[in-house]
Amino acid sequence: MAINWFPGHMHKARKEIKKIMPQMDLIIEVLDARIPFSSENPLVPALRGHTPLLRVLNKRDLADPDVTARWQPWLEQERGVRTIPLTHKKRNEVLDILDLVREMTPDHDRQKSALRVMILGIPNVGKSTLINTLAGRPIAKTGNEPAVTKAQQTIKLPDNILLYDTPGFLWPKLSPEACGYRLAITGAIRSAVLDFEDIALFEADYLLEAYPEQVQARYGLDELPADGLALMDAIALKRRFLGRRGRPDLHKVAEVLLNEFRSGTLGRISLETPEMIEQEMRDHEEQTVQTP
Repeated sequence: MAINWFPGHMHKARKEIKKIMPQMDLIIEVLDARIPFSSENPLVPALRGHTPLLRVLNKRDLADPDVTARWQPWLEQERGVRTIPLTHKKRNEVLDILDLVREMTPDHDRQKSALRVMILGIPNVGKSTLINTLAGRPIAKTGNEPAVTKAQQTIKLPDNILLYDTPGFLWPKLSPEACGYRLAITGAIRSAVLDFEDIALFEADYLLEAYPEQVQARYGLDELPADGLALMDAIALKRRFLGRRGRPDLHKVAEVLLNEFRSGTLGRISLETPEMIEQEMRDHEEQTVQTP
């Protein structure tokens, strides 16, 4: 499933970010800890140059802690990059961002000039909630739907730090293709442009492979289904999501799978690992080379 979702305000945001990013002293990119690679915007490395980059792995309380621990060194391979896993639900963890900002800019004298910091992230990653915690007051609009922030704004933080907030935006083409599915599962893409059943099937296949015991326990299954579609059928029978002639209502099952993943009801689950991504990138490159 190829997803292309690039509203006009996101195109505008991309142009604005490209214009002001060279003026920044540090960049904060907020990632979803469950999908660090898929939620990373590939435009950032190309635009930031040598500017220090802090990657915030938000929603760590929903991600598999062992997988998150493997992601940190993988993401920090690039020069000038640091990572910090946190949950926006814990204020002290969020405020640790300010300590890292100071640590990563030791040569900047904030008594002479403000430290200019840009914060960005894809839609629905929790960026606005982090900003409000850092500022100590409600400034950025928050919501459960993606693309809530639509205009750039500058926010004054303690210790003479100027935070440049940017609208969340996705890149024009999401690839490898699996990245689009993972973004959809986490809620980064508006529901109106999605096929719920298709996305839930992708999730079901992955859960059976990576977290079979959690799936079996959550849905009270006597044995593991053979594949994702069989899992969705089994959930429909267990929850009595049946339509005409007793057929499984896969749309209801899809809603349950997506909502229970997003809320953490299924447990702490990560949808990708560094090893998985490396293999997908190799496969994508080979496919690109073979395509005439």
